[in-house]
Order: sequence, then C-alpha cells, then structure tokens
Amino acid sequence: QVQLVESGGGLVQAGGSLRLSCAASGRTFSLNGIKGMAWFRQAPGKEREFVARISWRADSIYYADSVKGRFTISRDNAKSTVYLQMNSLNAEDTAVYTCAASWFAGQTAAASYTVWGQGTQVTVSS
Repeated sequence: QVQLVESGGGLVQAGGSLRLSCAASGRTFSLNGIKGMAWFRQAPGKEREFVARISWRADSIYYADSVKGRFTISRDNAKSTVYLQMNSLNAEDTAVYTCAASWFAGQTAAASYTVWGQGTQVTVSS
C-alpha cells in the first residue's frame, strides 16, 4: 500500500506563490512500482482537472496549458516527495489540489491514477 500526504496549501494574494508537497510512504516494493506522479485540482462546482505530471525518474514532465510557465513540478526520490511550485497565482487557481500516483508513466487522465492523497486547499484572493 502507498499513502500520499499533501501539505503546503493556504491563502495567498493574487500574484503570490505557494509550494505544495506530496510525501509518499509505504512498502519499498510498492513505492518502486510507482511510475508517475501528478497533481490534479478541483475548484468548487467544477470537475477535477489535470495540472502537472512527472515520471518517477523525472525525465518526463507535462503541464496543463493553464499552468504552463507558472507552475513547476519536481521530485526528490530520496524523500519520496513530489513538489508543485506555483507562481503568479490568480483567482482561477483556487481549488483543492490533490496528488496522485500511477503504476504507469505519462498519464494525464485521473482514471490512470490509483493512489490519491486527501488534498490541500489553495485559495487565491484577488
């Protein structure tokens, strides 16, 4: 079993920055089975949307167009942690951000991710 715990959410003014963290824990062979990690977000009244993904070796990264150039996903395998650096935040970025793990690399569909964290709230005030 793999567990994911997010942290780093909060309230920030428009134009500000936040860094989210997603720590993975579990049995070694389970963690070694993870091929990709991603961040998704869901705003009130909207469907969950893909934000960014990174392969376990960090050799493949992909962003949604809405965050490209503002958000940066990275990972520290020694800490089994994935980060999402969010800059130039605006009100449209307000959402619950959730990290997820997949046994397959290169996935952007939520259905491809089988392990999910609880989510962390990001609120951007204008």
